[in-house]
Amino acid sequence: MNILVVDDHPLVQQALSQLLPQTGRPLTVLGAATREEAYAVLAARAEIALCLLDLALPGTRGLELLAAMHRDHPRLRIAVLSATHDRATVEAALRAGAQAFIAKTACAQTLVDTVHRLLDGRVCAMPEIARPPVPHDPAMGILPESLGLTRRQSDVLRLLAQGKPNKLICRDLKLSEGTVKVHVSAILKALNVHSRAQVIAEIARRSAAGNGLPH
Repeated sequence: MNILVVDDHPLVQQALSQLLPQTGRPLTVLGAATREEAYAVLAARAEIALCLLDLALPGTRGLELLAAMHRDHPRLRIAVLSATHDRATVEAALRAGAQAFIAKTACAQTLVDTVHRLLDGRVCAMPEIARPPVPHDPAMGILPESLGLTRRQSDVLRLLAQGKPNKLICRDLKLSEGTVKVHVSAILKALNVHSRAQVIAEIARRSAAGNGLPH
């Protein structure tokens, strides 16, 4: 059984490659330090049972990478392994497709227990943070007038919430890339955020607060 660790720190990869095979399961730990390396491993090995993903990879936005991996490999179990573990980040990661969230401050036993549960087909998050209900499409219920958005901007927001990049949004909505960029800028301003990752986190926050999004 193979586990893929996507983390740019060699010490993390080495530590997990030594720790996880000692849990009583026949596990092989594979490593990747970049998005490209992760996708190459996934393409070469169809039998990856679990991916442990760091959200802070250089040169990429963690939540967007998580959403992309979940979209491109829907049967892959993904657990986030992150030094940032505030509630908004955890909820955004779970909504983007993670099946668990493990803080890097957690003890080794917590990590091992979480990996066991995931390999057994169970879903879990950090012990102190319950998994929120995940709507099929978290942005569909946003009322455009409540944010001052047009209907088309609301459509773009819905796809942003799914982690789709601009090129896929252009294709899905049959819009030019320039038009999509204008809509994305309007969405960032309406939500008072500065990045696409923050859009996902803000949607999660509003959903949890019952502020403009359906449960």
